[in-house]
Amino acid sequence: MQVVGHRDAGAIAWQEVWCGMSTSTDRSLSEVRFLTVAEVAALMRVSKMTVYRLVHHGELTAVRVGRSFRVPEQAVHDYLRDSFVETA
Repeated sequence: MQVVGHRDAGAIAWQEVWCGMSTSTDRSLSEVRFLTVAEVAALMRVSKMTVYRLVHHGELTAVRVGRSFRVPEQAVHDYLRDSFVETA
């Protein structure tokens, strides 16, 4: 298994990735919900290609399982929260 798509992937402890990118909560691996690329695309209302681009450009954390990617659900919520822009 390989973590891809995070800006500081080398500096992140595995526990942070498994715990939904949050060190403040002690959740077990069984509590982490992983989403497929198609599920992330539907949740964000974008194409699957957009999700792949986000992963490959390091903007969205993903775990590679074989030839597929799985994205921690919390990583999607964090990305959307951090990308929120208020307009006038």
